Amino acid sequence: MEKIYQQALLYDFYGELLTEHQRSIYEDAVCNDLSLGEIAQERGISRQGVHDLIRRCDRILQEYEAKLHLVEKFVNARESVEKIIALTEEETEASQPDRLQEIHFLAMQLRNEL
Repeated sequence: MEKIYQQALLYDFYGELLTEHQRSIYEDAVCNDLSLGEIAQERGISRQGVHDLIRRCDRILQEYEAKLHLVEKFVNARESVEKIIALTEEETEASQPDRLQEIHFLAMQLRNEL
C-alpha cells in the first residue's frame, strides 16, 4: 500500500512532466488500478512493454523528486498541520505556554518550507 501511495503522490506532483503516452499508461496502472494485462490488451502492446514503461516512469518521477523535493515538503507540511491541529484541540490550561511555543515553532517551520 505504501508504494502505491508514494507512486500516486509522485504522479500528482510530477505527472504533467511525463509524455501523454507515459501519463496515460501510468495513470491506468497506478490511479485506475488496472492490471498490466488489461492495459496491454487495451493498448495493443505487450505486457512486458507496459511493465517497462511503468518502471521507467517510476524512475523519472523519483528523479524529479530527488531534485525538487516537492513531495517531501508537502508531507512535512501536512504533518506539521496535523500537529498544530492536535495542539489546538488540547484543553489543558496548565500547558498553554508550552503549546503556544510549539505551535509557533511548527508555524515557523511551515513558513520556511513554503
